[in-house]
Amino acid sequence: MNVRALLAEALGTFILVLIGSFSVVSAAGVGQGNQTLVILVAPFGFGLGLLAAISIFGHVSGGYFNPAVTLGALFDGRIDIVGAIGYVIAEAIGAIAASFAVMLLVAKEAVDLTRNGPAIGDEKAFAVEIILTAIFMATILTVTKKQSTVAVFVIPLVLTAIHFAAIPLSGASVNPARSLGPAIVTGNYDKLWIYLTAPFLGAIIGWGLYRFFTPPDDEVSVEVDLDDDDLGDEAEIDELPPSR
Repeated sequence: MNVRALLAEALGTFILVLIGSFSVVSAAGVGQGNQTLVILVAPFGFGLGLLAAISIFGHVSGGYFNPAVTLGALFDGRIDIVGAIGYVIAEAIGAIAASFAVMLLVAKEAVDLTRNGPAIGDEKAFAVEIILTAIFMATILTVTKKQSTVAVFVIPLVLTAIHFAAIPLSGASVNPARSLGPAIVTGNYDKLWIYLTAPFLGAIIGWGLYRFFTPPDDEVSVEVDLDDDDLGDEAEIDELPPSR
């Protein structure tokens, strides 16, 4: 198992959750509990936090930073089962550490502000999380395969849009680790089941959409013919990290 990749996933998730959480806490403080300001600020916190995480660590681990995304990558064969389990554990640790940092630097009450909670019925919030995670997963798999040069910008922008759309509805998680962190730190697990189940189902549906519209025989493979003299006796070609 690649220790550098696991550390990258943990730190990348830490950055994503920390910046996103700080944006929620700051907006709530400035607006004195005004939910409108949170809705206007928090999406950029999570989107730009993901942009920073991908920019720093994407080349090391593939830049998943989300157990649901890791599951989709597993279904698509971009990571094996052992690597996926390691990634999920690393992502959870990173998210929990980020929420602990918010508690230490601000207050435990501030962490409670960052917990996901539905503003609509549980079943409706569950459906919203499934649908938006499916869109997010299909976007990630498609853009990293077909337009990888713009993936670092497209993926964070889509996450930003998801937060604008879903904060007033489901709380906009689409990431089980992001929801688990503040729940553990605050000891408040109310409605957590929504965010530990719906994103995984959405990821599988998103993978199915990607595979339907991009079947394996539609993927372009590039073969490189290298002479033995070009490589030398001991040269090796490193495997590329899984796509984000």
